[in-house]
Amino acid sequence: MGKLMINQSMLNDKIIKELIDICPFKAFEENNGELSINAACKMCKLCIKKGPEGVVEFVEEEVKTIDKSKWRGIAVYVDHMDGEIHPVTFELIGKARELAGKINHPVYAVFIGGDIEKKAEELLHYGIDEVFVYDDNELKDFKIEPYTAAFEDFINRVKPSSVLVGATTIGRSLAPRVAARFRTGLTADCTVLDMKENTDLVQIRPAFGGNIMAQIITPNNRPQFCTVRYKIMDAPERTKEKSGRINLCNIDKEELHSDINVLKVTKKEKEVSISEADVIVVAGRAIKSEKDMDMIKELADLLGGQVAVTRPLIEAGWADAKKQIGLSGRTVKPKLIITCGVSGSVQFVAGMNNSEQIFAINKDPNSSIFDVAHYGIVGDLYEIVPKLIENIKEHGRLA
Repeated sequence: MGKLMINQSMLNDKIIKELIDICPFKAFEENNGELSINAACKMCKLCIKKGPEGVVEFVEEEVKTIDKSKWRGIAVYVDHMDGEIHPVTFELIGKARELAGKINHPVYAVFIGGDIEKKAEELLHYGIDEVFVYDDNELKDFKIEPYTAAFEDFINRVKPSSVLVGATTIGRSLAPRVAARFRTGLTADCTVLDMKENTDLVQIRPAFGGNIMAQIITPNNRPQFCTVRYKIMDAPERTKEKSGRINLCNIDKEELHSDINVLKVTKKEKEVSISEADVIVVAGRAIKSEKDMDMIKELADLLGGQVAVTRPLIEAGWADAKKQIGLSGRTVKPKLIITCGVSGSVQFVAGMNNSEQIFAINKDPNSSIFDVAHYGIVGDLYEIVPKLIENIKEHGRLA
């Protein structure tokens, strides 16, 4: 990496005007006879190539290296509500064990909350080496300042090389705040994680609207932070025997101070989420009218499943946004997913390609959905779906 330096002593009104005119991005700003470069700079270096010699120079910045040997272990943040551990935590433990195995590192869990000591034992059934528990009445309700302080204390105490956090409401709030404390990178909504031999965490996620998959590493910073959506990774099997140990951690009460006072907690009604469904029938852009959604719902009901949709149907107002699958919707991993008239955009596929069985219906034989489907039918959904419904009613099966 490098930066542009301006030799202010060489500036005069003529040179200032010349540089401002050269830059196509309006990145130069003049103030009292001095020039500065703003965030619009694209580092095209036209000011060096076409501008007066020596006025603007490109200077390579010295890259600070880090002693990676001082950072050891893969840590998982235990996401929970009143001690009830969110399933994404177990999925991340499974991935952490896989990554740690490649570099012979231990797997840690950091559990922050109130009255959670006994509930932490459940984590020992999933192959965790050590659980670090911050159990304090001040941590009973999620408040960002004390949770950040406890998380920071854990990292300073243990120095994990990588930290995996679930991309839940709490995880998305907490992870960037803790990462900022350590001036380190954080990659959000990762879909693939891998580990290099030098302990660099390879973080892969969709970018530019899902049109490419970006591979991100933070080689000169530790710890390495990432968030991962629910239903992306595979959770390990729960063992009967416990392994590992629990460490109870204390933190100065002053560190747990918060300017937030929780006056009342109103529990939200539990919703049936498509993320938990074993069978999903998806309606795509090929659905012609809102009334035709009844046909999709009937098929889903016969299979004991749920209806989901793609983004165009949300924009049309035909379904609740919570029913959308994809990068801007929910991630699902059902045993069976049937897509009806879905083209298979990258954004959609990223939210469902881990499904056990993908069954696609589309009249376009070149549709991208067939690239990920295990089974496919080329044809009009208005002819095929009614036949599937009829077969289930008569024979109790799809075909």
